[in-house]
Amino acid sequence: MGSSEMSKLRAVLFDRDGTLVIDVPYNGDPGKVRPVAGAKAVLDGLRADGIATGVISNQSGIARGLITADDVEKVNARVEELLGPFDVWEVCPHAEQDGCSCRKPAPGMVHSACRKLGIHESEAALIGDIGADVGAAEAAGATGVLVPTPVTRAEEVAAARLVASDLASAVSLLQETP
Repeated sequence: MGSSEMSKLRAVLFDRDGTLVIDVPYNGDPGKVRPVAGAKAVLDGLRADGIATGVISNQSGIARGLITADDVEKVNARVEELLGPFDVWEVCPHAEQDGCSCRKPAPGMVHSACRKLGIHESEAALIGDIGADVGAAEAAGATGVLVPTPVTRAEEVAAARLVASDLASAVSLLQETP
């Protein structure tokens, strides 16, 4: 990697539900956490390469009273147990109508994660399964990669600059993107 390269990838942030783990809507039960196929290998590979990993997750179920912040902590602890360790966790507890600066597609959690990691946003990527994940990455100045699932809308796939079929392909794409 020469000095002509604009910025080297130093962190890969992941959406939690539908990206790292099978999406269970408003999951408050750690027993329901199931990693997405290949997630552990992808994360271990990044860690082995010295690339920081993090989780960026909207959890509006807290604001809606469907789950508690404690439930989310317990589920995140289980994700960490199965897939961790992660260098940074960011959770937005707000609902869409709260107008916060953290809920994706707003860039707040990406900025916060990069601050905690001591890196510039251009050195980070965010991999997620919906347009809001890519939107948050791009709004923050990071690279967004969409890994569509059956719930991803066609227009979100069409709008994404980088689209991959799975996490391993997404990371490969990031490592070859100048």
